[in-house]
Amino acid sequence: MTRCRLCGSEALESVVDLGATPPCESFLAADQLDLPEPAYPLHLRVCTGCWLAQLPPLITPEETFREYAYFSSYSASWVEHARTFVAEAVRRLDLGATARDAFVVEVASNDGYLLKHVVDRGIRCLGIEPSVNVGAAARDAGVPTLTAFLDPATGAAVRAEHGPADLVVANNVYAHIPDVVGFTRGLRALVADDGWVSVEVQHLLTLMAENQYDTIYHEHFQYYTVGSAIRALASGGLALVDVEPLPTHGGSVRLWARPAEAVGGTADGAPPARTTAGARGRVADMLAREKAAGLQELSGYAEFSARVAKVRRDLLRFLVDAADRGATVVGYGAPGKGSTLLNHCGVRPDLLPYTVDRNPYKHGRFTPGTRIPILPPERIAADRPDYVLVLPWNLRTELLAQLSYVHAWGGRLVFPIPELSIVEVKP
Repeated sequence: MTRCRLCGSEALESVVDLGATPPCESFLAADQLDLPEPAYPLHLRVCTGCWLAQLPPLITPEETFREYAYFSSYSASWVEHARTFVAEAVRRLDLGATARDAFVVEVASNDGYLLKHVVDRGIRCLGIEPSVNVGAAARDAGVPTLTAFLDPATGAAVRAEHGPADLVVANNVYAHIPDVVGFTRGLRALVADDGWVSVEVQHLLTLMAENQYDTIYHEHFQYYTVGSAIRALASGGLALVDVEPLPTHGGSVRLWARPAEAVGGTADGAPPARTTAGARGRVADMLAREKAAGLQELSGYAEFSARVAKVRRDLLRFLVDAADRGATVVGYGAPGKGSTLLNHCGVRPDLLPYTVDRNPYKHGRFTPGTRIPILPPERIAADRPDYVLVLPWNLRTELLAQLSYVHAWGGRLVFPIPELSIVEVKP
């Protein structure tokens, strides 16, 4: 990487180097275990011109998303998050008014986990999803879905066929595209001139404060502060008008944007003039928090690599000590973040003989790089391990309830992030 993908600056500075790993969703079938497995550098850098943290685009979205192993509907908390968002957006934007033919578009709509709530309300909608397999699942669930990547041409074609969207939703996709300017222009092509765009993305402020380095993986090309998101949105003609902190994915932000010409937006980070005082205050407050954390100067990034190294040492020490004592440790979940953690820590089946996952697509496969078997969740109750290492730690509340049954034999849960914690679950 020689230039920032947003502003073109060559002033890119290292944040953390995690070595080389395979793409995090490239789960191996049994007949692939004796074949070569490509790995790519995983080195996060930050641009001191616009403060966008980014990875080099070593793999393409086409390689990752044509067939995708992640189905959003397997997370109960995420489906509930989507239901709540739809209800609030309908109320906030008056999308349920009978006098208008409202239209909602979701980009990277996955298996229809969010738009099914829009369909249930009788509101016209369309999903744009590049993955053939999960898009097919959405259509089977009754959610109209176009198989495509978003770019300005796709946005214009959808607008020409269906009309402009009152609301465009882009949840957990803004980090997944290397052409951030082209993608943002695609969002602008979709949305009505007086419409709204809602973007949910993990917040770099929380990622660094909570040592969430395992969320750094190849299909995440960039990591946003609100300040860098303002510049990214402006590159495609959108202006940030409000921001909401969210607990999802360990700490995210919901960015509400509108066409810049509708609100007088600029690229300098100042909240647009034609927004409410409350919204202006929320944006200004988040920018102030980021500045106080040092995320607009290199000093704010200086200690992150050392904290990452401690997470690695603590997890390895626990696993090795457990093995030496004869205690059994198995994993729960096979998320993308788990691939980064396991590869960076060098965990293999001798320390973690298997992990389980609710997604049947992953059963009988093996984790990328570390080649740990992925089994159905029922295996935990059958084996009664001493410890369960929870890889999707961001679902802590949900999984404390789901895994409460390990209490029956005195099992305990282990959360590796933000620091190693061993939890005795209650029935």
